[in-house]
Amino acid sequence: MFCLAKQKKAMKFKAVIFDLDGTLLDSLTDLANTLNCVFEKNGLPLHSHEKIRYLIGYGMSELVRRALPAEFRNMRDLFERLKQEMQEHYAVSWKDNTRPYPGIDELLDWLQASPIKTGVLSNKPDRFTKLCVETLLQDWKFDCVMGHRDGLSHKPDPEGALLMAEEMGVDPSGILYAGDTEVDMLTARAAGMYPLGVLWGFRAKKELLESGAKKLVETPQEIIAWLSQNKP
Repeated sequence: MFCLAKQKKAMKFKAVIFDLDGTLLDSLTDLANTLNCVFEKNGLPLHSHEKIRYLIGYGMSELVRRALPAEFRNMRDLFERLKQEMQEHYAVSWKDNTRPYPGIDELLDWLQASPIKTGVLSNKPDRFTKLCVETLLQDWKFDCVMGHRDGLSHKPDPEGALLMAEEMGVDPSGILYAGDTEVDMLTARAAGMYPLGVLWGFRAKKELLESGAKKLVETPQEIIAWLSQNKP
């Protein structure tokens, strides 16, 4: 268990932005099953869930591209068909197994009772991001929820994070950004937010530290304890 580090200077966070997949929701099984179902239908090699764990994070299109054998990655028609089939299949199967991680309910309850604003930023398509939040996290009100949409750059580009900061009316330096992959840590750093790495998601400690995490937590309860020391 990681000890809560004593802060040399109190950081009074006014908002927390969460990544979705691997941070709030354990969605690995449904994403992996969808990818393998589509690949099997098209005669492509399947992947273990453990391998897919390391392909997720850059958006659905990039998941398809990274999962394709190298010799197929320049086949534009195939790539576009797979992306379309992924979205169609996921629209039906996205909540077969996906659930909030243990302790997320307690964390969100605590945040709702505090003055800290909350948001969700995902590389998942915007309609699926909002659907996941509205269905599986319906007991909590978020100040801003944003997935990838046309005209918006994917994380780790900070565009989406900065738009959320503006919408919430909070300076980026006052925002804690919580995520489970290098994509999230790089996004937080590029946006001028505080990168917090969570260890219950899709990636390991080494990746998070190497990509700039300033703090790591093993449970949502650790976030509560830490933020309790740094209330706005």
